[in-house]
Amino acid sequence: MPVWVEAGLWGLAAGGALVLGALVAWFVRVPQTVVAGVMAFGAGVLISALAFDLVDEAERTGGLAATAAGFLGGAVAYVAANVVLARHGARHRKRSGDQQPREEDDAGSGAAIAVGALLDGVPESVVLGLSLLGGGGVGVPVLAAIAISNLPEGLSSAAGMKRSGRRAGYVFGVWGGIALASGLAAALGALLLQGASGTVVAVITAVAAGAILAMVADTMIPEAFERTHLYAGLLATVGFLLSFAIERL
Repeated sequence: MPVWVEAGLWGLAAGGALVLGALVAWFVRVPQTVVAGVMAFGAGVLISALAFDLVDEAERTGGLAATAAGFLGGAVAYVAANVVLARHGARHRKRSGDQQPREEDDAGSGAAIAVGALLDGVPESVVLGLSLLGGGGVGVPVLAAIAISNLPEGLSSAAGMKRSGRRAGYVFGVWGGIALASGLAAALGALLLQGASGTVVAVITAVAAGAILAMVADTMIPEAFERTHLYAGLLATVGFLLSFAIERL
């Protein structure tokens, strides 16, 4: 099987966790504290994967200067795009409560939320595809981190969409589309960069890692802290430790 096809399938599988989370939120009334707790756990998992699998590997391959430039550039690009989307109603796209606007109250917010969800998912999928380029198979810690964090993301955001009056067709259309886009992004990441120099792969990995960290800080941690308060730090620590253990084992 070509590497890019395998990458696409892994990206689709990881993105499928978003759909699974949305299904749970749509049919089961999950307490918001539980959603936020899982979100805090997922944030810790992602931060660990960033530190030990993405940024560290990028620095070893491409050097500190290139990694730092890419990492900062990815964060700046994500924040700039997020600021624009927030002005159009996507600020609270991962919130499970009543913060998400209704379409009749903020025209265009539905499209902005969908684009924001795509913005959140693409960097994760790209690094998943890149993890296959070394020839050692998919990066298990990265895959686990993305899947574990995607589940509460889909759950929380879909719960908020449902509360704001979005229809099932919109909710599952968004998350199904993001899952497909995740597979495509992973496939393209592996296809376009196969044979690229280590420095190029390192910089792009660092760019994606910077965007992911900015996403965690801007969208996941606020939702987690709002509902779990002082327990958010402990749950994030447990998630970090689990991801670190997976990476070492």
